[in-house]
Amino acid sequence: MRMVTTAAGTALGAAAGVFLVVALRDPHPARAAVLAAIGSAALALSVLALGAAALDRLGCSPGLPSGGGSAPPAPGLPAGQAGTPAIDPGRASPKLLDTNVIIDGRIADLCETGFVEGILVVPQFVLRELQYIADSTDSLKRNRGRRGLDVLARMQKRPDLTILVSDRDFPLVREVDAKLVALARETGARIVTNDFNLNKVAEVSGVSVLNINLLANALKPVALPGEVMRVSVIKEGKEANQGVAYLEDGTMVVVDNARRFIGKNLEVTVTSAIQTTAGRMIFAQYQPRETAPGAPEAAS
Repeated sequence: MRMVTTAAGTALGAAAGVFLVVALRDPHPARAAVLAAIGSAALALSVLALGAAALDRLGCSPGLPSGGGSAPPAPGLPAGQAGTPAIDPGRASPKLLDTNVIIDGRIADLCETGFVEGILVVPQFVLRELQYIADSTDSLKRNRGRRGLDVLARMQKRPDLTILVSDRDFPLVREVDAKLVALARETGARIVTNDFNLNKVAEVSGVSVLNINLLANALKPVALPGEVMRVSVIKEGKEANQGVAYLEDGTMVVVDNARRFIGKNLEVTVTSAIQTTAGRMIFAQYQPRETAPGAPEAAS
């Protein structure tokens, strides 16, 4: 095609030259003007043809063709869907949902924030386990299973989420967690879970894991030593004279000198904080304010 365009441009250029030369030598002004106009038009077409051939040689598109045609799709976009990015398996990381994380329900809340991208995959063996739990005679298990199915239905209604159901199974593998790990290794997907044991097994197997619990712990407010906070002591601690309180996000606060203030609100000073597999734990100390002799210590 490029050779044809080049040849046409060359021929038009030659014809333009002939017309222009004849126009210059013609003694009749009217006829000379017509010949000059034809020569100029041929020269313009020659320039366009040779320019198009040059662009084609560079791998570029000259733009919209005449006659109302459509422009070719941009590089990296599928034909007929210009403006819509093609799915790139290297970027759109598929994520396998396990049974526990679906029943937990926080994955749906996380998806609504827009932080989850890519394709979410629910294997058929996970759906079967959810159905089995939902049909249990135990009311607690039955409610958990139905909650999981409701969470999936809620997620499927979101137009911005892509949820696929995979029929791939491993008949020789009995445990659902083992099936998930095998499917993740086979497809290169990541497992989304809140199960500590599945997390460890997957990591040992070389599978990437997104643990909802670890994410929740990472998003909890940081308590710095010396910071003062107000807590409600609800029970005794393990050590002598310790009291235990909890923040609104569930973080445990172990307070020294607070055992006798169970059921009361205290202002305590943070001494340290540690991260455990179960979550974050804060250690604090209650220091009574100086009061007049015989007056009760400040607590509410």
